[in-house]
Amino acid sequence: MKDGDGGDGAVSFRREKFVPRGGPDGGDGGNGASVVLRVDPSLNSLLSFRRQRVVRAESGVNGEGGKRHGKRGVDLIVAVPPGTEVYRREGESDVRIADLDGPGMAVVVASGGRGGRGNARFASSTNQVPRFAQRGEPGEEFELRLELKLLADIGLVGAPNAGKSTLLAAISAATPKIADYPFTTLEPQLGVVEVNYDTFVAADIPGLIEGASTGAGLGHEFLRHIERTRLLIHVVGLDVADPLATFDQINGELTAFNRGLEAKNQVVALNKIDLPDVETKRREVEAAFRQRGLTTFSISAAGRQMLEPLLRHVFGLLGELREEERRKAGDEPALPVLRPEPERQRFEVRREGGVFVVEGRRPVLLVETMDLENPEARAEVQRRLTVTGVSTALRRAGALPGDRVRFGRVELRWDA
Repeated sequence: MKDGDGGDGAVSFRREKFVPRGGPDGGDGGNGASVVLRVDPSLNSLLSFRRQRVVRAESGVNGEGGKRHGKRGVDLIVAVPPGTEVYRREGESDVRIADLDGPGMAVVVASGGRGGRGNARFASSTNQVPRFAQRGEPGEEFELRLELKLLADIGLVGAPNAGKSTLLAAISAATPKIADYPFTTLEPQLGVVEVNYDTFVAADIPGLIEGASTGAGLGHEFLRHIERTRLLIHVVGLDVADPLATFDQINGELTAFNRGLEAKNQVVALNKIDLPDVETKRREVEAAFRQRGLTTFSISAAGRQMLEPLLRHVFGLLGELREEERRKAGDEPALPVLRPEPERQRFEVRREGGVFVVEGRRPVLLVETMDLENPEARAEVQRRLTVTGVSTALRRAGALPGDRVRFGRVELRWDA
């Protein structure tokens, strides 16, 4: 991903008949465009980024004579689905910079490069005819990692072929692919469920296998979606040899992936009661779950049998959880307002071997965008570094005339 480059400032002088000493009139370059990620509720996946892996924002236009400033780049708005977490690569690690979990939320992941100033901006009483301008700040190129954690009230979990996709199709208008083999669902599916003229969102989390928490199968691709759900419906098929062992295996993977998942409320849905010769087994399994203090509902997702009691119970629990969240939100104190220190004070001077390094956006940008081969431009840089205190900081650090000083990508000989 790359934000827009700033346009270059112009070197120009006003030359018109009957206008003596017109003076410098070079305009500023336009600022580069920023890259903005904004939530689009109509999206539910990040698949579009498979086709567009490189995103570039528009650059600013160069300034012109007559004090005509260049046009700034138009900000690039990139749509992402609700629940997108944004990470930026810094060295060997990823740092989370935003969690876009609400409609309309947006984050500026990169501000465009500043436009360079034209020579009209450098005119002063001691330099009335500046013959230099400032180049635009180059845009920043960086790598982002987007991770989607679906925003759903209910998560359907269970082993492959337990009937989660069938259940989602039975209780909502969702149309997931359904077939009799593992991992038929290659990405989580969302469905809106209506109960008593109210709704909740359910997510079908694809089937898990042993070792999913360590990345076996497609585990990590799906387990993260469960973290945002309020409640889990654990679908257990009565056609497996040991339903309780299957239940424990899936819960073990959830706990190993994230310790917080074990605290989520679970409702057990014993599926496939319409199969022949499962009645005795069903009663035994229900009794075993009751001994563990778990609520069970025997259903047939394919035959759409006994679904209403399950949904009413789940909706009641969901209402209690929502009310508790609202109460906690009302008890939380207001967040403090963080006021960063003024940018002009943000620079640091340190010594690395035989080179003095100056860090700070303003001094580095000044040196990188000026033509240091131009004596006037070099003198202007020196003047501004003196005014902002950088020259004093370098002297205190031990810099002498002729020492090497590095400003970002530019290294020069210090002559102050």
